Amino acid sequence: MSQGPRLPTALPSRKTRVSLAKTAGRSAASQRWLVRQLNDPYVQAAKASGFRSRSAYKLLELNERFRFLRRGAKVVDLGAAPGGWMQAALAAGAERVVGVDLLPIAPLAGAQTLVGDATAPEIVERLRALLGGSADLVLSDMAPATTGHAATDHARIMALAEEAFAVAEALLAAGGSFVVKLFQGGAEASLLAPLKQRFAAVRHAKPPASRAESRELYLVATGFRPKAEPE
Repeated sequence: MSQGPRLPTALPSRKTRVSLAKTAGRSAASQRWLVRQLNDPYVQAAKASGFRSRSAYKLLELNERFRFLRRGAKVVDLGAAPGGWMQAALAAGAERVVGVDLLPIAPLAGAQTLVGDATAPEIVERLRALLGGSADLVLSDMAPATTGHAATDHARIMALAEEAFAVAEALLAAGGSFVVKLFQGGAEASLLAPLKQRFAAVRHAKPPASRAESRELYLVATGFRPKAEPE
């Protein structure tokens, strides 16, 4: 069995910028995307380290700042394809990682995957069964198909975040953490108020690996407080 990705000690730097001659049959948008990929140090770092996506570094950078991922943790990743966050969690020492996505995820040593709707009510028990109990960390890098209309896109990702929180609330053990993607504008009261009731700390952050032009940011909630059982 091949080893999985290891935690990088530093990002590779690119001192010279790559440029491409315009090629017949390649659109201007395709040309810009390719140039950006070739000059993105996180793309190069992911390839060198064996991560499936550059987004693995977003999770590693958030964890370096907030320390929510500990060795031996049980982790759930909602919207996990292609598996970069699952790899990052394993590289950071997670003991058990379960990912779910509408798309199939290629097999990943040390992890289990489900194909399905990460926000469906019945998914919680399936995730719990694969974890063998409660989760220490629930992750969601899910994002809706964007329309370009800021208010619409914000409403859509807020709906996803609230559904992801419902899954986290059902799965997390006491003291657990929840990390979820939002768009700039942050969390609305409909999400922020209940999060502050259920977690000791709730913070927003945009990791360095998130592209400057991207509107994404992340909400990191730590110190989960389960509801008291009725007597």
